[in-house]
Amino acid sequence: MKSLFETETHYEVLTRIEGLNESSKGLWGKMEVGQMLHHCQFPLSLALGRYEMKKPSLIMKLLFKSFKKGMYDNKPWKPNMPTAKPFKVLDRKNFEPEKETLVDLINDFHQEKNRKTWEPHPAFGVFTHEQWGQMQYKHLDHHLRQFGV
Repeated sequence: MKSLFETETHYEVLTRIEGLNESSKGLWGKMEVGQMLHHCQFPLSLALGRYEMKKPSLIMKLLFKSFKKGMYDNKPWKPNMPTAKPFKVLDRKNFEPEKETLVDLINDFHQEKNRKTWEPHPAFGVFTHEQWGQMQYKHLDHHLRQFGV
């Protein structure tokens, strides 16, 4: 599985984002491109300690643990997967500022490639350094595929 910590993968993701524009349309789902760019900021901000997500109930935590491996394995996520409530974006977003913020977060995350310890994810628990990089790539790849780039 590719990782956002890898230089080639980091460059690939940024190049794919450059392939988007204000009129890019999703191949599935309800989000418009600005909403998608905003949505993709949440997991990166969470990993970087810049966003706090409410911890789920014990029952939800157990449910999340059953999906944990799917966050970083080699299988692409299927179209139309449900979005976690804290990461839903309902209002329209302006393309350029959202793109700029996402690129900055991707670059900031990539700069953590030598970091050894990470805070546990509020829903999924502990991830290794490698799993954090893989999970971030997989989420971005899912949404970039959604918009055909």
